[in-house]
Amino acid sequence: MQIIVFGSGAWGTALSLLLCGNGHHVTLWSRREEKAALLRAKRKNPSLAGVRLPADLEITADITAAERAEMVVFVTPSYALRQTAELAAPYIRPGTVIVSATKGLEPETNLRMSQIIRQEVGKDCPVAVLSGPSHAEEVSRRMATGCVAACEDMATAELVQSVFMSEMFRVYSSRDVAGVELCGATKNIVALGCGIIDGLALGDNARALLMTRALAEISVLCKKYGADPVTCYGLAGMGDLIVTCTSTHSRNYRAGLFIGKGAPAEQALQEIGAVVEGYYAARSIRELAAKLEAEMPICQCLYDILYDAADPETKLRALMTREGKSEVVF
Repeated sequence: MQIIVFGSGAWGTALSLLLCGNGHHVTLWSRREEKAALLRAKRKNPSLAGVRLPADLEITADITAAERAEMVVFVTPSYALRQTAELAAPYIRPGTVIVSATKGLEPETNLRMSQIIRQEVGKDCPVAVLSGPSHAEEVSRRMATGCVAACEDMATAELVQSVFMSEMFRVYSSRDVAGVELCGATKNIVALGCGIIDGLALGDNARALLMTRALAEISVLCKKYGADPVTCYGLAGMGDLIVTCTSTHSRNYRAGLFIGKGAPAEQALQEIGAVVEGYYAARSIRELAAKLEAEMPICQCLYDILYDAADPETKLRALMTREGKSEVVF
């Protein structure tokens, strides 16, 4: 299959390697010609140290390369998705399968990534999402990974499943696009919280408590949104939450560590030197929760720390004194 991957960061490159290994003809697109030229010349991405890019991986900055694609995969940062989809739209043929592997919500609109693609492409193209616990560093080294491919049309979800699935990359199918995307956006906020907890040395028990109760919050949000709360306990929810909240590969977790050790949020973002999606998702999820009247005290707490410079330890300890309630939320 002819596939173009939009986004030459670590995740886009890792998925390109996976798809090449599965026997597909893959083109990796970079926004900047100078980066595309460097990738072509060096056959390596600095974000994936020690990983060689195969000779049959085509690398370009030419947007018209989308014209020959049978599948288009968007793997840009969330803030760049709309602009990239708008650029690519004139060259995407009707009927082309589109996959979003970008996690997050759009600021101001709070739209999910698949909704942005649908608005910009505006053609008869099925749109699926790919999400789950999948650090690019490990996928690029062919380490065992599992994800979920979701599309309202199950035949499309199963097609995406078959295209990406390999002996080291297991893919499950789902119809719950909204649930998968909401989980993918919200878990980054929780990862920031877990980093803060570890930066404050509040202990393993506190981190486990935050992760578990945050998962309950996400399930409430999904139910209010009309998604399936059960999705929260699969790979897109619990799976991604575990890997993002416990690994130093996670930019969100590492940013939280800096904040827990006393750095202001802005400084923590600068220290990471790359997009920390959870920071931006915190505002969007807070707004969405208010609109849907979904109670999300952990996400509100983290918003206060990130945007209002609230003292992290004071805010986290305040969660412990909330009124007692049943553990079951739906």
